Amino acid sequence: MCNNHVHSASESASSRRRFLGGAAALAALASSAPALAADDALPTNRIGGDAALQRLTQGNARYVAGKPTQRDYSVGRVARTSGQKPFAAILGCADSRVAPELAFDQGPGDLFVVRLAGNFVNDDALASLEFATKVLEVPLIMVLGHTSCGAVAATIQVVQDNASLPGHLPSLTTAIRPAVEAAARHKPADLLAAATAENVRQNVARLMSAAPILADLTKSGAVKVVGGVYDLATGKVGMV
Repeated sequence: MCNNHVHSASESASSRRRFLGGAAALAALASSAPALAADDALPTNRIGGDAALQRLTQGNARYVAGKPTQRDYSVGRVARTSGQKPFAAILGCADSRVAPELAFDQGPGDLFVVRLAGNFVNDDALASLEFATKVLEVPLIMVLGHTSCGAVAATIQVVQDNASLPGHLPSLTTAIRPAVEAAARHKPADLLAAATAENVRQNVARLMSAAPILADLTKSGAVKVVGGVYDLATGKVGMV
């Protein structure tokens, strides 16, 4: 019994050390954010999810109309070396035809962008978005899919034709497969479009339920998570 007691106490001490170590690491990451508040050269990102979404929507309207904001990209360059205060995070596809900063007419430091083919949530993307929201205090996350997505199209081939893909590509299609199968059950006229939208919806749901950080932030209203699809032909982002 004494040995068990000693072992239990040792485990408790170890757990406390791990907790304190993690808290210290997070505090170190967060320490850069308050310092930015005193820097008037950097814009504030404490505007709330609805206002952030409106800013994205207005920027996309300018982009679609061919009337983007004229910017001197050298302005604020030095100020940005002290930190960042993006007002929105984008989980987007790695497709070279989709550039979130252009599509939403935003400048350097405005968007925290995470990109991978198929715009789905894996552990690395989740950790990046946790950093954006918990440390940088970003109030909005948008999962951004796009028309004619090659990653979704490849997954459809795997599901329908049992296609075999080389290298690490199967891990990508495995992540997207649930969205393709869910969309296919409704027998849509355009499975690619339906699966693309469903993939966005499923990843929005995953982010909103991702414990412990994002689930708590979305439940409290500190972070808003939305989905959109970028139309390659028009440049317009439609909400999903």
